[in-house]
This record gives sequence, C-alpha cells and structure tokens, in this order.
Amino acid sequence: MQKIIAGIDIGGTGMKGALVDAQTGEMVTERLRILTPQPATPERVSQAVKELLIKLEWQGPVGVGFPSIINKNIALSAENISKEWIGVDIGKLFEKECGMPFAIANDADAAGMAEMLFGSIDKTGVSMFLTIGTGIGSGLFLDGKLLPNTEMGHLIFYGDIAEKYCSNAARKQHKLSTKRWAERFRQYLLHLNRLFSPDRFIIGGGMSNKFEIFEDWIQTGTPVYSSQFKNAAGVIGAAAIAADRLL
Repeated sequence: MQKIIAGIDIGGTGMKGALVDAQTGEMVTERLRILTPQPATPERVSQAVKELLIKLEWQGPVGVGFPSIINKNIALSAENISKEWIGVDIGKLFEKECGMPFAIANDADAAGMAEMLFGSIDKTGVSMFLTIGTGIGSGLFLDGKLLPNTEMGHLIFYGDIAEKYCSNAARKQHKLSTKRWAERFRQYLLHLNRLFSPDRFIIGGGMSNKFEIFEDWIQTGTPVYSSQFKNAAGVIGAAAIAADRLL
C-alpha cells in the first residue's frame, strides 16, 4: 500500500518538489524545479513553496529539506539564504501560507536519510553524506541513524569555511577546472577523515551528477560513493521524514 506525501528540497539556487511513496522512496510524479527567490526571504520562499505545491496539485502533509540548522522546525542559521530566517518557525510559516502541515529538516540530513532508508550502500558503522551544490551540506549517520545538523561545510578550512573553498559555487567563482576543484575537495575529505574516521563518504547534491568524471580524483583511502538518488535525494528524504512525523 502506497504512503504518498510531498517532499520539497530548498537550496540556495533552486527549489525542487515531487510526490513520493514514503514506503519505497519512489517518486510518483515528475520532480519539478523552480528558482529559489532572491533574496531568499521568509515571505518570498513561502510563496514559492505554495507555488510548487499548486503545481503538484497537493493538499496533504509536506516534508521540507531546508539549508539551515533546524531544531523543532525552527531555523537556527542562514548561510546561503536570508538572515531573516534565523529564529523563524518554518513549519508554522509554511502552514500559514499553504494551509497544510509541514515537517522541516536540514536539507543534507534529509538527503542522507533517503540513502539510509532506501539506498543499497552499506549502512553499518559511520556514513558521512555530503551534498555539493551552492554550499556543502552534511549528514552524519551511525548504523543508519542520524546525528542531525552537523554542517560539515562550515568547518574552518584554509582560512574560511570549507564550502567557500570547495563547493560547486566556489568552483564557478574561482573558475576551476573539474580536476583542480576535485583536488581541493580531496583535501577536504582528508581533513574529514582525520576528524571523524568515517567508514564511507556518500556524495550527493548537484555535483553527484558528474561523479563519474571526478571519482578517481577524490580518493583518500576511505570508500567514496555517489548517492543512488543523485540530486533527487533531498526530495525523497524530506518526504520520508514527514511521513515519520506527520502520518
């Protein structure tokens, strides 16, 4: 029996949404994408969320992966979105705008949950899920169980936070070839190895679509895998989290 729920993944550049069977992780509609409003203020983003749900023709519970530290649906940080989000109860804001219940999670935590719940990669021990996009997000899991809000992209690295050095946005800003960017990212993985000794890295986010191109250039001795769900992981994981909390 299907358990259908809407999942939305809000990034610094784009917002994606689909209806998902939360029991299997299968998207049952096309994944829709719209641009994240700029500036990404609470008012403008909540209106964009409503627009996505209208396009999906959905009136039920919704899960959202959001680029912030999240505690009980409240945003506690805002790195690639408007600072106006800090302290906002995102669930209540979106429910007021859209008229339906919401469950909110950190975007990388949500994406990693898709892999833990529905992916085929080994989940025993410590898995570090990293999303590479406008920033770098992270989900840290022990035997498939989440330690939320790790935000490894905000570790200090080469004099600034790591995502300023080796995110996809940094690659574009510094006009790096894929190979030069990959060497930066490999140094970052070596740093994470020293700090956390994970059993595996799993790469998601927009750059996961190019994983086969740079896979050989980011090896550190710890296995590195591409997310099975690529850039759809955030939508799938957000739906699964909402199903657990709201259904």
